Amino acid sequence: MDRTTPWLDWAVELQAMAQAGLYYGTDPYGRERYERIRAIAAEMVSFQADIPLEKTRDLFCCETGYQTPKLDTRAAIFQDEKILLVRENDGRWSLPGGWVDVNVSVKENTVKEVREEAGLEVTADTVIAVQDREKHNRPRYAWKVCKIFVLCSLVGGHFTPNIETTESAYFALEDLPPLAEQKNTREQIEMCFAAYHDKNWKTLMD
Repeated sequence: MDRTTPWLDWAVELQAMAQAGLYYGTDPYGRERYERIRAIAAEMVSFQADIPLEKTRDLFCCETGYQTPKLDTRAAIFQDEKILLVRENDGRWSLPGGWVDVNVSVKENTVKEVREEAGLEVTADTVIAVQDREKHNRPRYAWKVCKIFVLCSLVGGHFTPNIETTESAYFALEDLPPLAEQKNTREQIEMCFAAYHDKNWKTLMD
């Protein structure tokens, strides 16, 4: 879905407004209307993006509480002027990382994802950047994502096969493999290299 598509903006906004209404509203008739607005938002996405309605309902109609972005952490780990990437099941490469679980902090999640995807123990040291995903990555999702890039230090460990990744390796900036650009772009990896080389790095936010 293209990031400039206005109908997706409308559907996302309708879903967020409806979810807030369901969370704060007490009038039963009002809640019924909010339920219908949220259902319409799911139908819009299903029709326009040719996605099964049940899938869009799962995305739009299963959460409760005030609508906020999902959090995704990505770990930048360096060795000998090269950055660690893990190979996804589709053959493309990414920084170790993933969704932040509800029972851990951003820091803990970064360490956990590196352990799960790369088999390494690290310390999470510096927040490189906090980014609005849709300003940097494609395809655009039907929900907001906040990406947090974290500079890490290697403690130990080694790669072990797992259900998410098939390989790990260190790459120089001029020799990057095909990237899983929905997770990290070349520009984002360049940013990680810049943070690694700058001892006085200041967190970027957009």
